[in-house]
Amino acid sequence: MISLRRAARWTADFLKAEDGPTAVEYAVMLALIVVACLAAITSFGQNANSTFSYVGSAIRVK
Repeated sequence: MISLRRAARWTADFLKAEDGPTAVEYAVMLALIVVACLAAITSFGQNANSTFSYVGSAIRVK
């Protein structure tokens, strides 16, 4: 288990390092990519669902 003092020191070192802002930028880009992917998958899923529902109802009628 990590002690509170050790966690605080690691956080302070992380924030002081020059790699910190780069890591934050990558995290923000990753979050935006995930949101875009979720939106695309949701839209595709809804379109596929309506298409399959239409085909299924057309098959049952005949």
